[in-house]
Amino acid sequence: MEFDLEALPQSSSEKILLATIVPRPIAWVTTQSSDGRVNAAPFSFFNVMGVNPPILALGIQGHSENRLKDTSRNLLDSGEFVVHLVSEATAAAMNVTCIDAPPDVSEVDLADLATVPSVKVKPPRLRDAPVAFECRIETTLSFSPNQQIVFGRVLQAHVQDAYVLDRERCYIDTPAIKLIARMHGAGWYTRSTDQFQLQRPTWADWVKRKIIGAP
Repeated sequence: MEFDLEALPQSSSEKILLATIVPRPIAWVTTQSSDGRVNAAPFSFFNVMGVNPPILALGIQGHSENRLKDTSRNLLDSGEFVVHLVSEATAAAMNVTCIDAPPDVSEVDLADLATVPSVKVKPPRLRDAPVAFECRIETTLSFSPNQQIVFGRVLQAHVQDAYVLDRERCYIDTPAIKLIARMHGAGWYTRSTDQFQLQRPTWADWVKRKIIGAP
């Protein structure tokens, strides 16, 4: 069946996109307002966009009241933020920070989250998050008054000791982190435990198989 996203209302386009582009990693973002209030919010329009330099991208959507969300405004005003990855152990706290709290309420306080100072940016990081990236905005793209893509340069990475296999070679025990991701519909998530591996083909092996007639 065909869907014309140029003709459909936004709500319908959103349903199609969010129901099919899954799983989506979650950026659990902390920011700090000009008066020092720390906010936290999850974003599932998120991924790593490159490694030289290390760049993360956040898709920031508007508030239902046709304005930027408070965390989004803090991020754009200060240019600094911390992206945390969400594990099964921190999922419940992350869900609390989804709340539609008033602007003067900190989601960090509501979820009773402990914070620790960052190394290179003002917003603190969440102590219990398994992985955190301190970021500074590199550039932004705007597609409507309340929808932006923020590209952040990663300045500092934090990985809990329990998940580091070899510090010198930067080997991380990814399965042990038990990260979660967003799925279709409101409130649906998935675990990262059902995995499989495919060996990436090389052109040399491909040609060799064709020459010798291997299947």
